[in-house]
Amino acid sequence: MSFIKTKLIYLLKQVFPSSYTELAVFIFFLICYGTLGTYIALHYRIIFDSRIPWDAYFSFDNKAIVMTGGSFERHPLAYYFFNWVREFSLLISGGKMDATFRLTLAWLSNTAISLCMVQVFKYLKNIIRLPLRMSLLIILFFGLFSTSIILSFTPENFTYTLLLLSIYNYYAAVQLRKDEKIPGSALTLAGITIGGLTITNLFKVFIPVLFEKGLFRSWKKFGNAAFRVILTTSCFVFLYLLRIDFKYENIFSKTNQQYEKFSNVESIPDWDMMLSYFFGGSILFPSFMTTDKHNMKGFDFKGLLMEPYSSPVCYAFITVLLALILWSYIKNSKNKLVQIVAISFIVDIVIHCIMRFGLHTSYIYGGHFVFVYPLLLGWLFYAYKTQPKTFSFLMITLVILFVFLLANNLYRMSDFFQFLETYYQ
Repeated sequence: MSFIKTKLIYLLKQVFPSSYTELAVFIFFLICYGTLGTYIALHYRIIFDSRIPWDAYFSFDNKAIVMTGGSFERHPLAYYFFNWVREFSLLISGGKMDATFRLTLAWLSNTAISLCMVQVFKYLKNIIRLPLRMSLLIILFFGLFSTSIILSFTPENFTYTLLLLSIYNYYAAVQLRKDEKIPGSALTLAGITIGGLTITNLFKVFIPVLFEKGLFRSWKKFGNAAFRVILTTSCFVFLYLLRIDFKYENIFSKTNQQYEKFSNVESIPDWDMMLSYFFGGSILFPSFMTTDKHNMKGFDFKGLLMEPYSSPVCYAFITVLLALILWSYIKNSKNKLVQIVAISFIVDIVIHCIMRFGLHTSYIYGGHFVFVYPLLLGWLFYAYKTQPKTFSFLMITLVILFVFLLANNLYRMSDFFQFLETYYQ
């Protein structure tokens, strides 16, 4: 019993704030995001409207996700998770899908993203061991990302995926720093939760295992790792098949349909979609455009989508940020923790930029990878902590990026509120 209690306490300390500084970070974002989400939930119906299943803003599927968890081939176990989310929200709202229901959904998302900020802050402080001022600057920068802002009030798979990936990356970094393996129980839990919400993220769970100490020098360690991976995969596959009554043929047909639907859109050049949507839209808001939508049942409504960048300053911002990220990777290429983060990012680059899946709306997938940016920025500062001139140059650069990000995203959020005022009161 004491063993279980010890493990539970350890888990709680990993997930929740465990120091006054971490608690201050959590409360700060909880208040900021909570104020935003509360105002939107109480004054507008965009967070959840039973008539609008998808695409009200930025292609998120709020109603469809809350009610069903999304399509089974992409979100195989999300159905069970969002059953809990929906039932809890209905419990708070007295069974009504009203403003209180929307408010509960918003606060669940707000709490998830605020905890995500704590996880990234823990990584910067405890793993990279940056000075407090640098950790705070980077986490504030991350908190202003368009993905962080939007997901803070959006009941979607991406919201909770961002939290789970942040928790797992921090946990794996702690284990590997101590030269310990990822326990089979933790690996299985991560595989079921992270892969269950979005199946393409299942591979990311196994990346840290590849960097366990002595893995490829000992048959015993390699066999143990293989067993843990097989156990995780088997549990995931069983639960997946159970979810669809073991009608596995539906997976392939539905997956092919989804790939054809979301990978053959020719709207603007691929390079522009990569910069404006995949790399850029998840961080720096571009301008928006409204579109005419309908719910296939006779109800027409307005949707909001992101446009490609129209200002060279926005392209410059993303180019500079990507240059910093690449610089960090090159400088820290021998660091296994950096390799883990980079490989995780490469998975999404392959899916969206090379395979082109959802590239035309890839800004919505930011929940799968935006946590990579603050972590790699943190490792870049770490690499130059003993070189004051370079460190100062990097700090000045980040401050300039921070100021522009703050000004741009606040301005674009005013456009978002104008959209809400016009169509979603």
